[in-house]
Amino acid sequence: MSFLKKIGFYLIGLSIGIVFLTFFLKGKNTEICYFPTCRVLKDIRSKDLNYSPQVQELLNNNVLKSEQIDLILRNGDIDFGRSETESKPCKSYIIEGDINEKAIELVVKSCDGYAEIVSVTELQD
Repeated sequence: MSFLKKIGFYLIGLSIGIVFLTFFLKGKNTEICYFPTCRVLKDIRSKDLNYSPQVQELLNNNVLKSEQIDLILRNGDIDFGRSETESKPCKSYIIEGDINEKAIELVVKSCDGYAEIVSVTELQD
């Protein structure tokens, strides 16, 4: 079999596979996380989210919105050097993100059945 035929069969199989995957995975909100930051953020988002009294006060006073916290929990960056990933029973993560062009830092405590936003602070430039 010539090299061009092999390439042709490969491309046909590849295109059938891509069509198959897009058809079956369409609309299922599948997310493949390979990196540690993505895996931890996905784990936190999958748990019941609680707020500390300090954060709840910010939400009640409209200083902060829950959608903004959700955005940081989706696109934020975890500082593993400052996070306490080995503590028991709850791990503590420091997540940095941007809200309205301001750098924000969340401290999140991730326990077995829930996650709690402990504090929200604005980082200075």
